[in-house]
Parts: sequence; C-alpha cells; structure tokens
Amino acid sequence: MKNATMTLKRSTVTLVVITVLVTLLPACGSNETSIAVPAGAQAGDLVGLEPCTYEANKVEYDADCGTLVVPENRSDPDSRLIALPVIRVRALSVNPSEPIFYFAGGPGSSNLQFQHLEGLVEGHDIVQVGYRGMDGSVTLECPEVTRAIQDATPDFLSQESLANIGEAWTRCGKRLESEGIDLDGYTMPETIEDNESARIALGYERINLLGGSYGTRLEQIYMYMHPDSLHRVIQISVNPPGNMVWEPEYTDRLIKYDAELCAQNSECNARTDNLAETVRNVTHNIPNRWLFIPIDPGIVRTSAFMSLFYRGSAAQVYDTLLAAEAGDPSGLALFSLVGELIFPSANTWGFAASIAASSDFDPSRDYCTEMIPPDSTMGVPASEYYWCSLQHAEWPTDLIPEDYRQVQSSDIKTLLVSGNADFSTPAWTATDELLPSLNNAEQVILSEFGHTADIWSLQPEATRHLLTTFYATGDVDDSLFTYQPMNFDVGLMSFPFLAKVLVITIIVVPLLIVGLVWFIVRRKKRRKAS
Repeated sequence: MKNATMTLKRSTVTLVVITVLVTLLPACGSNETSIAVPAGAQAGDLVGLEPCTYEANKVEYDADCGTLVVPENRSDPDSRLIALPVIRVRALSVNPSEPIFYFAGGPGSSNLQFQHLEGLVEGHDIVQVGYRGMDGSVTLECPEVTRAIQDATPDFLSQESLANIGEAWTRCGKRLESEGIDLDGYTMPETIEDNESARIALGYERINLLGGSYGTRLEQIYMYMHPDSLHRVIQISVNPPGNMVWEPEYTDRLIKYDAELCAQNSECNARTDNLAETVRNVTHNIPNRWLFIPIDPGIVRTSAFMSLFYRGSAAQVYDTLLAAEAGDPSGLALFSLVGELIFPSANTWGFAASIAASSDFDPSRDYCTEMIPPDSTMGVPASEYYWCSLQHAEWPTDLIPEDYRQVQSSDIKTLLVSGNADFSTPAWTATDELLPSLNNAEQVILSEFGHTADIWSLQPEATRHLLTTFYATGDVDDSLFTYQPMNFDVGLMSFPFLAKVLVITIIVVPLLIVGLVWFIVRRKKRRKAS
C-alpha cells in the first residue's frame, strides 16, 4: 500500500501546482540565500551595500543590497558573528519621508519577499532585514522534523505521531547545538536589535514599521525596546502576546460567525441547516479512504483549519465539508494528498520552534488535551500539532524576558488593521488585549475579511490609501473600503470536483497511453503483413 500511495503522489504533481494555490498552508520556509560573515567585519557593520534590483509584483525597483554583521547572542560577550542580508528599496520621490521597515509573518517565512510596494515606495524607502535563523548565514533547518511528519501516518495528529515529532524536535535542537549554534540567540528581541543595527548603519533617525501577523509581534517589542527610534507603526492582522497559540474557543466563535453568514447565503443555506454542526460532524468522522486514496484525518483537519484563515480557501473548506456530509468525501482525500505533499516542508521548523518556545510556550499547560476539548466544534488542529509536539520536545531555547511576553503601554502613533473573519489573529484579541494599552492608536476592523492576504488583496486600492494616508499624516482614512460579503461559491476550484478530475486523470491517461501503444504496434504489424 505504501508503494501504491507513493505512485499516486507522483501522479498528482501536475494537479498540485493548481491546488497549492488554493490550499493555504504556510509558505515554504526554504532559504536559498548564500551569505557569510565578510573577513574582518565587526558587529554592526553593513558591508558591501551596493546598487541592486528588487522585483515586486513583476515591477523592478532600484534598490541597495548589503550584508549586516551582528552577534549571534548579544547577551554573550564572546558570541560569534552571523550575517544577515539587507535590502533597501529606494523611494521614488526625491525627498522621501521616514523609511518603512517591514516584518513578514510566520514564524517560518522569509523577510525578504515583500510584494506590496505600490503606493508605499513612492514616498518611503522600504527596508527588509533578513530574519536570523531564516535568511542569513545560519538557517535553523530541521530535516528530523520533516521526516517525522512524513512518517506520521495513518493519523498525523495521533498522540503517538505528535510524541515522535516532539522527539524529532529534540534531536534537531541537540544537533544544531552540536554544530556550534547558540539557539538562545534566535529570538524576537535579537531580531529587533538586528533591525536597530540596520537603522543606525543606514543613517536613519526615525523609522516607520509595517508588519503582518507574527511580524506585528516584532513591531510591538520594537515599540517597547526602542520607542525613540520610531515614527509611526502599522500592524496588519494583529497578534498580541500569547496569541501564537490558537485557542479552541476562538475557533468555535469564528465558525459560528461563518455559519451565520452561511444562513444568510441562499446557496450555502440550501446545503445545510447549520454549517457549524456540519463542521463538527465531518471533522469528527473523517473516513480513512476514498476509493483507493487513503485519507489522513489529522492532515485533513490541519489543512482545513489553516485554510480557514482566508475567505477564498475558507469557502473551499466549507464546500468540501458540505459535500462530505452529503456522502462525497472526495475533497477530503484531496486535502489529505495535498497536505501530505506540502506540510512536511512547509516551514523552517527550527526557526519556528525557537520563536515559539521562547515567547508563547507555557510549560504549565497541557496543550495535548486543551487544544481539542470534547465540546469543541473542531478543536484547533494546528495548535495540536505545534504546541502538543513542542510539549513533547526539549527545545534548548530559554524564554525571552517577561516584559516582552506581555502588553506594555506605548505613546507611538499606531494603526491596527484586522479582519473580523480572521481565524489566525482574531480581531477581538487586538481590541481587548492590546488597544487599551496603546495611548495613541486606532483599530480598523474590516467586515468579512480574513488574515493578511485578504487585507492586501481583496480591496488593494483601499488598503494602499489607508496605509499611505496614515504614514503621511497620521490620519486613519478607511473610506475607500466597501462591504464585500463572503462568497461561498467556489466554482471549478471545488476540491470534490478537482479530486474527481485527478482520479479520472490517473485512470484515463494510462489507458489512453496503453491504447495508443496498442494502436501503433498493431498498425506496424499490419504494414509488415502487407
């Protein structure tokens, strides 16, 4: 069966190119940059800053590229040096305002791939400093974890699988330390100091910050560590302290919200009396196969949860679950196949572990039971994976100072932007936990928007106007946004439909090839006979 499954996976490569665009698992965390500490360089040096070209959304911009040299662990006076890439996209105006330092989401994604320069780069330099442990001379890869995920069958989220993944994380941490890597240096405060070193080296007096998701946590710590270095701050899809742990009650609340939207949608409510109950029924009763395709329920649940982050893929999840409730589990099989192909290499696992273990991990919690309470609609599969496996691990990174693990007061002019349908960073966490401590801040909540990609892409002109106006004047102008109700119709991108196309392809294409060979052979024989 294992060989048959591998053959099936190889046959799906073409289809995966399509489905990966709509299955919104975390972006692949691979790092292809080759960078090293230049000879003779000292901590704080920005070496080799030379003109280069930066491409964003198929537009090329003039930029400067260099190498920032920093200590691996600033708390150790004997720490070795590491190197980080720095990209400065030059403002298009002659007299730009304060530069914008960007912080990507994750943790586990590169900080060198910001695409939404239009509007911002007209009046500001855009600076990206590579994340330590991700983009620089040290990359915290964990092939041990990748292999453990690949071997976690038939249920990725079984306690046995999660314990094995935790053990793999332990082995990875010990190996990285044996290679001379000081894992206590790969934390958010150290990342902030990298950016502060870049600010000084580039000669900026004050800077603006722009970040999304995990990047907003970096912004918050920057505000606490170096308030005098900052002008204005924009946080998109805000993640307050502690909220890297996705909580079951938050997920239940958002599924209930989507169920209310479904009840108001004629196409959706025609398929179910209660979408939340559909989610509960299907995710608690996932079959182990469809036709000859095995289904891993843990992979399906994790893929489905992370696809709920965004409106388009959330609609695909609900379409798949509604079809399964009606007796067609084909979409679940495709979720399983795509997840098994993508998820093992979907992150730079050592980087993610160092950030999580040093910031939001609470050793007093029992994540393995708390993340899937019996009365929950679907639990939180991604938290089951991340936090339960970390609970089984011994990752050698200490917690960052308590001051940076809790909300602090700030007077910096700040804009928070949230979607009220965001499963990853629910809008109310910023409203309730962060906003009251920001003395000079406002929050814009966008109705029926999901996570960061929705805010950038659903109404891009309105988003650009909101951001550029705030950086230029400090005013919050969300007047260009219009109500855009969630669309539950996924059309031809329905996973049940794509799964059937896949099966037909697997069966029909080989038959056509066999038939063509038979025809050619038979024709040659006839010619010889004549």
